[in-house]
Amino acid sequence: MRIGLISDTHGDVFGTQAAVHQFQAFEVDLVIHMGDVGEGILGFFSDWPTHFVAGNTDYTDSLGAAIDAAGQTFHGRFGQLEIDDRRIAFLHGDDIRRLNRTIESGQWSFVFHGHTHFPRDQRAGDTRVVNPGAIHRAHRPSVAILELDDDRVTHVALA
Repeated sequence: MRIGLISDTHGDVFGTQAAVHQFQAFEVDLVIHMGDVGEGILGFFSDWPTHFVAGNTDYTDSLGAAIDAAGQTFHGRFGQLEIDDRRIAFLHGDDIRRLNRTIESGQWSFVFHGHTHFPRDQRAGDTRVVNPGAIHRAHRPSVAILELDDDRVTHVALA
């Protein structure tokens, strides 16, 4: 399974289109968005099941309703999935204590987050921590692709 990871779109239509183009090129099966979404870009994710969490700039109630109306899944401020026996947590990351507690808990195979606008790929014990970078207000906009079969993460810079 191939998962597209994205964060901090902030409603940036052109940046989100570039990200979606990469997801199509990599033939992702699923997308996870780590918040600071901006409601104007939801339609770009209609090709995949997409899971969203809210970031610190999102209005949770209206964003959740818009995501539901788009036929996607909204997890509030913290999301979790289990795919191929791997436990995945995802959150925006602005609550640094919650992010660190999630990472340090040891109960997740992967913890995905955004907020910093910088790519990250690190191990903390048995947990892999990945930030795809950001689409909007990033020195170099980027997304990440996770090949779940072999745990390979590729950060993709957007032109």
